[in-house]
Amino acid sequence: MFGPKSKDSVFFSAFSEHALRSVEAAKILLEMLEHPDRKETLALDVGEKEAAGDRLTHDTMKHLHETWITPLDRFDIHNLISRLDDVLDLVDAVAERLVLFEIKAARPPAIELARVLIKSCEHLERGMRLFPQLTGKNKELLEICVEINRLENEADGIYRRAIAELFRNGNDPIEVMKWRDIFDNLEEATDRCEDVANIVEGVVLEYA
Repeated sequence: MFGPKSKDSVFFSAFSEHALRSVEAAKILLEMLEHPDRKETLALDVGEKEAAGDRLTHDTMKHLHETWITPLDRFDIHNLISRLDDVLDLVDAVAERLVLFEIKAARPPAIELARVLIKSCEHLERGMRLFPQLTGKNKELLEICVEINRLENEADGIYRRAIAELFRNGNDPIEVMKWRDIFDNLEEATDRCEDVANIVEGVVLEYA
């Protein structure tokens, strides 16, 4: 049964809350890139969002194991909360690297990727809010999934250009390694957003 009045609304609430934490963390990450002088303090804020996401994931898994009848397939619930957690983990990974690598100034493509990531997370959060109304919002949910897929493709293009620029002759090898790691994690975060969208799309097509 879908809907906020269902006894299993705890699952939908967890999805929505987790996605909201990702939106908040991604926005803080952009702030870190635009204001690297504040990165240490801001990284702590991202870490708090990630810790909150971990608690939501743990509680959801616990509830899943304790619930006999679930509102959708158990495998889908497990995959959905896991992929949502992956997004937040990767945002936190980038924030940690900006501090550990002592980044003094962000490369423009990193800021571009962060902005695309924010948009992806915002669409995820909107989708998770609509998810309990799946049977009445299936068209809107599918449109959100298509947009997240488009954003992932946009991120891929930015990533490829960033890597090509990074490996041009004359760049410091240590800086190349640092930024390759950062770019990889930023791009992978958008990939995990797409994974969530693909799961949602599958559920919509199955239940709608």
